[in-house]
This record gives sequence, structure tokens and C-alpha cells, in this order.
Amino acid sequence: METRALEQLCINTVRTLAMDAVQQAESGHPGTAMALAPLAYVLWQRHLRYNPANPDWADRDRFVLSCGHACMLLYSALYLSGYDLTLDDIKQFRQWGSRTPGHSEHGLTPGVEATTGPLGQGTGNAVGMAIAEAQLAPLFNRPGHQIVDHYTYFLASDGDLMEGISHEACSLAGHLKLGKLIGFYDDNHITIDGDTALTFSDDTAKRFEAYGWHVQRVADGNDLHALDSAIGAAKGVADQPSLIIVRTHIAWGSPHKQDTAEAHGAPLGVEEVKLTKQKLGWPTLEPFYVPDEALAQWRRARERGARLEAEWRKTWAAYRQAHPDLAAELERRLAGRLPDGWDAALPAFGPKDAQATRAASGRVLNAIAPKLPELIGGSADLAGSNNTDIKGGGPSRNFHFGVREHGMAAVVNGILLHRGFIPFCGTFLIFSDYMRPSIRLAALSHLRVIYVFTHDSIGLGEDGPTHQPIEQLAALRAIPNMTVIRPADASEVVEAWRAAILHKGGPVALVLTRQKVSVVDRAKYAPAAGLHRGGYVLADTPGGGKPEVVLMGTGSEVELVLGAYEKLKADGRRLRAVSMPCLEYFAQQSQSYRDSVLPPGVPRVAIEAAAPQSWYRWVGEDGTILGIERFGASAPYQRVYQELGLTVDRVVDAAQRLLATSRAPR
Repeated sequence: METRALEQLCINTVRTLAMDAVQQAESGHPGTAMALAPLAYVLWQRHLRYNPANPDWADRDRFVLSCGHACMLLYSALYLSGYDLTLDDIKQFRQWGSRTPGHSEHGLTPGVEATTGPLGQGTGNAVGMAIAEAQLAPLFNRPGHQIVDHYTYFLASDGDLMEGISHEACSLAGHLKLGKLIGFYDDNHITIDGDTALTFSDDTAKRFEAYGWHVQRVADGNDLHALDSAIGAAKGVADQPSLIIVRTHIAWGSPHKQDTAEAHGAPLGVEEVKLTKQKLGWPTLEPFYVPDEALAQWRRARERGARLEAEWRKTWAAYRQAHPDLAAELERRLAGRLPDGWDAALPAFGPKDAQATRAASGRVLNAIAPKLPELIGGSADLAGSNNTDIKGGGPSRNFHFGVREHGMAAVVNGILLHRGFIPFCGTFLIFSDYMRPSIRLAALSHLRVIYVFTHDSIGLGEDGPTHQPIEQLAALRAIPNMTVIRPADASEVVEAWRAAILHKGGPVALVLTRQKVSVVDRAKYAPAAGLHRGGYVLADTPGGGKPEVVLMGTGSEVELVLGAYEKLKADGRRLRAVSMPCLEYFAQQSQSYRDSVLPPGVPRVAIEAAAPQSWYRWVGEDGTILGIERFGASAPYQRVYQELGLTVDRVVDAAQRLLATSRAPR
């Protein structure tokens, strides 16, 4: 078969697989995959460095499908090029338990680099991956040994570029001059509601040029030579990220659905699939037919990929011999192993060290950083407030994300996905709302990102209700796989950072105060190591025995818990004071442990300067929650706490009311 005819057969194989999978599922987005099949062929066959037999090869190129709804394009390319994905997997598109879900998921499908779907997220992830490559290369490459040397590609739709997150991430990428970042913009003029002219009249090329990107146009998405040349030119630009604007026609080849919104988010229909295959000159109407010649051509990627990885491993072997210490360090980082003694220099705090937990966090971070070189991060223009600067770390460890919370969170996910770093990022807790989509995807993907959220409550005082978080703690705790730690004092901050570094299976939020809080006297009360169990007994009934009431709280309110405990104890009541810095960790403990902290049948009072929803499980039907179900106010924080009823006297009063109605004996 002639080369051009064979290439067209390979391209049309992607188109027909996309049509058939969506049609069989009776759900999905066929049009974009059909339009972009030529780009996928050129990229996977001629440019992308990957090995289907080893999807995690360290120096592979990364490809991120930001428009996750077009995942049949990616699944088809992965199956055809020889990844561990079968035709049966393609047939199970969007079905329960399949490896081909409705939007691509990292960790589920081999070769999928990032979980995408919410538009713009993958664009931000790709920027993060490119940052990680740009950071690792100077750390580990040496003359004659380029062991970190790969590109990051992403594919974005109109929707990706409308979402604000892409503006934030791409602005940052241009500023950082990420020359190994190459994006494709699928300029098909169609969104779900119709032609993009309804809502979108940006000059995308000029916008990206203003960001500092190198921009090219490909006038015809079916022109393989033009696509090939544009990618080659982009790879030749070392000091700018590149955007290739590709004019395509959604559902290309469909007689009645091409260039229509109907092809965006719905099956073409049985009859239209038939007509499209006939127009494409497809040899059969049989669903999921893959011509042997096309499969053989696509599968040449296996030989090519094995050769590329073998060449890199030869370079790696020479590097290990020449620079054994660097090689061992890179291997450790990529494997996610912590260095011995990483926590040996953690500080200790005593009762005289009253300070904001954000200040304690900064001290702990800087104690860990010299021992943990892969720990990098920064904040959204709030480094001084978040205490997220690594002293002496320079630009290789301290990131200035700018006022870009949304983009920052997606970028940090990409850094984590790339591997080689433990990234953190910071802002005020109230602005976690801007980050929530990225936080949710980090949790869905089990990414160990660390968020440093300061100014955690009405305790920030005079800035007022616009900046005082109320519902954010409950909202973050509602995300599956999310861990929220709100330490009570500087000693718990030490353990919170230790827990965050050791944590696996999802992101961790460290929620920290602006205002000073006392440091609990650990000679009098229980050690802060109890934080690792989520909740622990700080102070118990003198002489033992069952308490009459349990007082519990998180963060700065633990100081109120202890104040009420001491006051009621002086009145002869049998009390228990509990610190509950992490409700998620506590929920993971055995029932026997939870009962040992919160004895069944004993009434409970919980206090937290936030919405109360998180606490109903732990106080029970007969308990009391002192929380906040209104917005805050602008005033000195002591006055705000008093006016909103978060005081020692209120805790005492709540406990006395429970004691008055409790049947527990004195």
C-alpha cells in the first residue's frame, strides 16, 4: 500500500473507533477525535518520544489531553500504538469498571498522564510538567549526559482557552520561558451551544504572543506535512513555549454532522455512522474494525519506543558510572523514597513560644527543606503571609506563582504528576475556593500535593467577612481522599508537616492561623504526636474514670477547650479535653480507638470557628456544636470571637447544659 494511502487508513481507523465507541456507549464526544485524528497520527508516529511497553519511562515526552471529552482520540492512539489497552477496552468505553472512562483518568489507563475533563485543567497540568522538567534538568544533567531532556505536549479546545485557568497557567508559562512546552489549539469553531462566534471573539494568536509564546497556524488539520513542520519548528524554539493553532472541522467526514454542535457531545447516530464510513471509503460497516495494515503501521511505535528507551538507558548507564551520587539521588526522587533523617532537625516548641501557627509552619518548613531537596513550592503572591519561603532556596525551590490561585493549583498537580518533587503551594484559606477544581482532581488522582492555607478563620480579624473563611473547612473535608489538618499550636504544626510529608493517597491541606496562639504545655498535657491519629486526649479526668462530658476542637479553638476544661475541673466536674486536628485521620482509626477518645454515651461539645457540618458525626444526637453559621465581621479578632460566641464561657455554658440533662453519674 502506498504511504499516503496507508497513513490515511491509519487516521481513519482512529475516526471509526471514535464513532463506534461513542455509538455503542450511546454517550460521548466523537467529533473532536474525528477532527484531530491526523494530528494524533503525526504526533504519535513522528515526534512523541514514548515506549508503549513502559509507560512510565522517566525521560518520555508527556502528552496531556486537556480537552478530556475527546478521550477516544487518546484511547485510540494508546491502543493502536501498543500500550496495554485492548480493543475490548475500547468496546467498554464509558462502562462500569472499564479502563476507558468518559474522561481520561491518570492511574487507570496506561499512558494517560493526567486526569482531565474540567476544561483548562490539563493545560495547567502540562505547564506544571514542563516546569518540573525545566527544574530537574539543571539539577541533574551534566556535560555529555542529558538524562532529563523531554518535551511536554498538550491539546486544548476552545473551551480550555475560554476557562480562566488557562489564562493564568499560560501567562506563567510564557513568563518562565518554558521552551519545551508545546500546545495544540483545536480551532474548530464549535462548542456545545453552537458556533464559538456566540461567545468567543478573542484573537488567540495575539493573546498567546502577548504571553510570550511562539505561535504558528496550520490552516488545514488534515495537512500532515504542515502539522509535521509546525511541530518541528516548535521544537526548535528553546526560549518560548509554543502554541500551534490548528484549524479543524469537528466530525470531519460526517455528511450531515461535520461542523455542527450536534457532533460535539452526542453519538452521530447509527445511520450517520454508516454514511460517514461510506464517505471515508471504509471497507466494512462492522463496528470496531481495525485493518491489519493500519494496526501494523501504528504498532511500529513499539520498536521505535524500545529503541528510544534503550538509547536513553545507555546514556543513563554512562551517567551512573560518571556521577553515581547524582544518579542515586534522582532514582530516589523518582521512586518517591524519602531520604534518611529527613525529619531529624524538626524544631521543638514550649509554652513560652506562643506564635501564629503560620509562623511555626515557616520554621518547620525551613527545618525540613535542607534535608528534603525535592520539597519545592511557593504561594500566590502571599509568600510573606503564608511563610512559604525556603530561606536560601532561591528560584530553584521558591516559586512565585503570582496572583493565580486557580492556575497555581493545576500547575502544582502537573509538577507532582511529572515526578521528582514534593510540591506545596500556599494562599489564604478563603481563596481555596479558587483552587477547588484542581484540589478535587488532585484528590481524584491520589496526588500528594501539600496546600498551606493560612488566615484560617475569623481570627484574621480586621480584613472582615470577605476574607474570613466560614464554609471552607467543611467544603474541603467533603472531598473524598482529601486530608485537612488544622493544628492547635506550634507543636501540632511540627507533626502536621511530618504527617503531610509521609502521607500517601491524596492531597493534604495544612490550615493555619494568622493570630498568635499559645503553645500547649506538653509536660502537663498529652504529646502532639497524637495528631497522627486525627484526634487524641489532651487532658483527662484526674484519677481516671469515665468523663461526664467531652470537650473537643481544632486549631486555635483548642485553647478555648483547655480553658473551659480547667474551669470546669476546678468546679469538680469530670472532664475530657480532646484535640481533633484531622477528622479524616480520626475516621480511619479503629472503632476501639475512637471509642477510647470519645466514649459512647458521654455527651460532647465541639467548637470550631467555622461552619458546623463536619462535626455532627462526632458529637452525636445529644451533643453541642459551637460553630459559625453566618459571615464574619471586620474588627479586632478578639472582639469578633466574643461577638460570635466563641469563648471559654460559651464552652463552659454548653458543657453545663449537657451536664444538667445528662444521666451520667458524678
